[in-house]
Amino acid sequence: MAVWKTFVRLVGMTALGALAAGGAWAQDSVTIGYTGPLSGGAALYGKNTLSGLEIAAKEINEAGGIEVGGKKVTLNVVALDDKYSPSESAVNAKRLKAQHNAPIIFVPHSGGAFALQAFNEQDNFILGAYTSVPTITERGNKMTLRIPPSFLGYIDPFIRTEMERFGKKLAMAGADHDYAKAWSQAFVPAWKKAGGEVVSENPMSYNKDTDFYSGVSKVLASNPNVMFVGGASEPTALVVRTARELGFQGGFAIMDQAKMDEMARVLDGFTLLEGSIGVMPLVHDTRPGAEAFVAKYRKMFNKDPGSEISYNYSTLNAVAEAMKLAGTTTDPKAIYAKLNEAYGKLSPDRNPSRINGIDEKGGSNAKIVVGYVEKGKIIPIEASVGQ
Repeated sequence: MAVWKTFVRLVGMTALGALAAGGAWAQDSVTIGYTGPLSGGAALYGKNTLSGLEIAAKEINEAGGIEVGGKKVTLNVVALDDKYSPSESAVNAKRLKAQHNAPIIFVPHSGGAFALQAFNEQDNFILGAYTSVPTITERGNKMTLRIPPSFLGYIDPFIRTEMERFGKKLAMAGADHDYAKAWSQAFVPAWKKAGGEVVSENPMSYNKDTDFYSGVSKVLASNPNVMFVGGASEPTALVVRTARELGFQGGFAIMDQAKMDEMARVLDGFTLLEGSIGVMPLVHDTRPGAEAFVAKYRKMFNKDPGSEISYNYSTLNAVAEAMKLAGTTTDPKAIYAKLNEAYGKLSPDRNPSRINGIDEKGGSNAKIVVGYVEKGKIIPIEASVGQ
């Protein structure tokens, strides 16, 4: 009997030791939700935005996670494909909240962001909206974070530069999704106010079409000096190629969703983009945090990162910092309240997009950098701070 009691005591001690060891090594995990286009014409764009989140989460986890309330917590990015459909975005968000209790859900298109605003406050999650549509933070939603600066900061340098170099006749040939429509509604009146003329408006389905001959031919029949184009990078590049093949020699004002460096890979360089103005490619951004991030990304993937990757990378680092400051991963309101402070605490290597903070409505404060293609090279054009 004494031997049996000794055995039981030893087994019990071993079990307690195992539990203690398990408790010492066990880590909590918080889900970072994502719904975006991972298939179809905008898949590259969707995968790029997701990539920024995944890289940040990987680095945070490899460093041991974040310490929240005395516990180590790792980040688990769960991504669902919405095929660029707002209704699918809403379904995915409901699933991410119900099944994973995600305190924040990222969506990289305005249609999806507006769809999630219908219920994110009620369902209690932060909407991480990767869209520069200014109205996303004008609707009174107290749980929306607009990640990039408002696109309104691009309009003045776009118009000023293209008018000076090419003329005042504009053809609108952008995409037909909600984000492109918002751009059009702001760009057309501004072009006219600057003394320009809109000679054609023919939005096209960038996410479905692969042959843009008919649509581009229609706008070129109006003999424009400048074409406004833009959707995902790959179809936007095809629109530009088609226009050049049809003899267009004017300039392109490129909506910020399309990235000129990604377009150049489709177009075998910047030659066909001569006279284009758009978002400054991250690889041409010489600010310290951006340069370090580009070098790191190239080492990891042997290719160049786009600006949407850096914006989402910065933001997930800020979200992790906000969780630490708030002392919680499960109270989205408390996390949201610390986001402005969190951005300010990030070092340049964790904040390559150089977001300084967020305003009282949830919009990011970051310097807009614009690039112009001249003689095959991208030169900076002075812009403003996005609010």
